[in-house]
Amino acid sequence: MLQIITAVSVAALVAADQLIKYFVLRFLEPVGSAPFIPYLVKLTYVENTGAAFGSFSKYTAVLSVFTAILLGVCLYFLFSGKIKKKLPYAAFLLITAGGIGNLIDRVFRGFVIDYFDFMFMRFAVFNFADSLVCVGAFLLILHLIIEAVQENRAEKAKKQAETAEHTDETD
Repeated sequence: MLQIITAVSVAALVAADQLIKYFVLRFLEPVGSAPFIPYLVKLTYVENTGAAFGSFSKYTAVLSVFTAILLGVCLYFLFSGKIKKKLPYAAFLLITAGGIGNLIDRVFRGFVIDYFDFMFMRFAVFNFADSLVCVGAFLLILHLIIEAVQENRAEKAKKQAETAEHTDETD
């Protein structure tokens, strides 16, 4: 059942990404830029042939292959049942959906369509799929931090118990 929910969730997020990009192509590309949230965010049509912040722009094919490999790993973890906790599961789901959305662009268009443009700071123009990947990465990092803290606490508790046990034996 979880696998069906996962597949539907990934498909829905990819569909939302592609639908947004369709509207961006249809209505934003002809005008280039339009206000979205006054003084905060505008929509700016950008064709990004690279990765984050336009890096590796001459290596679209390599990026596509690398992304496909990473997506294969993510899909394996999602559908293998190896991820037991909700936070990393959600992280992999978001990363996978965002990765698929941008891979579709790279393969079928030769570039990724970006459109969110912050007006209040200098930042890269990005899209919904990028947001999914970033939120997923944040959740994965958060999970790793939580796990490390929990392991640290468990190790300290174990040492305290051993010390208390040793003290009891010497008394």
